Amino acid sequence: MSNEVLIVGAGRSATGRRSGTLSYTHPLKVAAPVIRQELDRSGVPLDEVDFVVGGCITQSGEQSFNIARTVSLAADLPIEVPSVTLDFQCGSSQQALQMATDMVRAGTADLVVAMGVENMTRVPMGQNWLNTGGKPFTKDLVKEFGLTQQGIAGDNIAVEYGITRDKADEFGARSHQRAGHAQATGLFEDEIIPLVVEKDGQEVQFSEDETIRPETTPETLSTLEPAFRADGIHHAGNSSQISDQAPCVILASEKKAQELGLKSRARIVAHASVGSDPHLMLTGPITATPKVLERAGLSLHQMDSVEINEAFASVVLAWAKTLEPNMEKVNPNGGAIALGHALGSTGTLLMTTLLHHLERTDGRYGLETMCCGGGLATATVIERLN
Repeated sequence: MSNEVLIVGAGRSATGRRSGTLSYTHPLKVAAPVIRQELDRSGVPLDEVDFVVGGCITQSGEQSFNIARTVSLAADLPIEVPSVTLDFQCGSSQQALQMATDMVRAGTADLVVAMGVENMTRVPMGQNWLNTGGKPFTKDLVKEFGLTQQGIAGDNIAVEYGITRDKADEFGARSHQRAGHAQATGLFEDEIIPLVVEKDGQEVQFSEDETIRPETTPETLSTLEPAFRADGIHHAGNSSQISDQAPCVILASEKKAQELGLKSRARIVAHASVGSDPHLMLTGPITATPKVLERAGLSLHQMDSVEINEAFASVVLAWAKTLEPNMEKVNPNGGAIALGHALGSTGTLLMTTLLHHLERTDGRYGLETMCCGGGLATATVIERLN
């Protein structure tokens, strides 16, 4: 008999832009305070945590050596608490959340922290293989599956699904404008955990996303040159931003939540992971979404809010063109184009934002889905609880 899996906590650091405030801070010193403070404000005793599951793509240098374990120790969790770090590409910390869900559902753990961390300034994308002189795949694999660079894949999707540059620029501006409104009206304040970090030799409080450009318009974006190929539609203004981030989500069994008197904020209804065409690479949400909704016994139009990662504008627009969601409910507070995509951390970031938005708006059901490098995708449906 499976157990109900409840979300009892969710928080995140503010997002640092590339070479911004968090670029001075070791990834451990970003992620550990986030976990510790979220456990404290959720009322979870440290010695009740059974496991920490983390997502991180660039497991090199400061992010190597099973960073979920070193973050756990730095957060003052008991040394007996085991930890593991996953690489599911962009969906790493959402896959960490799904692994944590399965542990609680199966009864092998009662309280699990799912987390993500990626400081892309200090540990640049590709550092885990570029500096070794190696390559992640062979020429034969490239020839057989058409594996390519992600920006090129985003442009390939645009061709395949008829996504124009104008539509991509409109979507990019929409992301910045929505995020700008959310920031200006304080909508992110409850989900962001303030950090004290060092910058230029002084301690500063970091509590506001520094990636948002609310003045962005389609007209300003139309002046930017394509970033990946001469005839492509993507550039810095309609693609996700390189950034620095650390979020976490705390899961508990119903029995453990009752025992500790924890607030049950939402339940995990269903989750799914899929493989997709490696050439287009980033179309997985198109198949992951109906798969997870079928498992949940729900429809897309029953979702009160949807968070789909804005890796590139074409990813979301192709998904929307195929599945026809209510776009007013999709990324209502902006997405990775404005708020950054710190690779392996984004899965738990989106879940944190999704939960807080449902709570603010009295929504019931929420969907999170992400495309992932190599042709993968993740999807999760939650139900907010009163």
